[in-house]
Amino acid sequence: MPAVSRRARTLAVCAALVASLLAVAAFAPLPFAVAAPGDTVNVLGDDKGRPVITISGATTRKTSGQLRMTTIVATGPDATVRLGDVIDGWFDTDRAVMPRDSVYPVGDTTKEIEKHNAEEMKESQDDAASAALRYLRRSDEGIDVSLRLADVGGPSAGLLFSLGIVDKLDGDGRGGDLTGGRVIAGTGTIEPDGTVGRVGGVPLKTLAAKRDGATVFLVPKGECSEAQEGLPKGLQLIPVTKLKDAVSSLRALASGKKVPSC
Repeated sequence: MPAVSRRARTLAVCAALVASLLAVAAFAPLPFAVAAPGDTVNVLGDDKGRPVITISGATTRKTSGQLRMTTIVATGPDATVRLGDVIDGWFDTDRAVMPRDSVYPVGDTTKEIEKHNAEEMKESQDDAASAALRYLRRSDEGIDVSLRLADVGGPSAGLLFSLGIVDKLDGDGRGGDLTGGRVIAGTGTIEPDGTVGRVGGVPLKTLAAKRDGATVFLVPKGECSEAQEGLPKGLQLIPVTKLKDAVSSLRALASGKKVPSC
């Protein structure tokens, strides 16, 4: 009997410690952010009453269809995320729990992060214009491209910016629209040479795209598997590694031809 009593006391103490740790964990801030699908913007149209893409020094064409860049929204860098928030995020298909450092890799305050994101957006816009004009072999023609998105930061709209410039200047190269009149969405960074890079939050961006009417989603090829997680029904994934891949795929899609898939 004494041995059993000692064991019972030990188990009781351990249980109390575990309960205490769980109680602390439930209320302690954790290094995570909770993200959800954000806004999408048609780069061929207007945002907050102003054109997203403005081109001077060259004749532009009237476009139909849409090219929608996608975003996610996440709890801010100063927000407190607790165990309950993380558990809820794991079971909610419209939200994702992400390491805070993957959402906010630079800066500790909202102001620092906004400054960093604005700088990345500006660089992305410059790279997008360079990539599009280089692809069209018009980089030496004195064409000036101005890109503007209100309240959006970071580099992940680069691919869609480039495609929007190509569509406004050249369409599908045969007199038609690069979109084929469809609502096309996507994500991906862009380098001046047209290389498409990885981004974050792809599954949430596919949800945002489907919500806003897209039937096709362009995704960096290396993130195909991630994009297929919870992919909304009726949304076609097209992988891309270069700007020319995206243009070729959209031209093929507009012509009813077979296109690459994830």
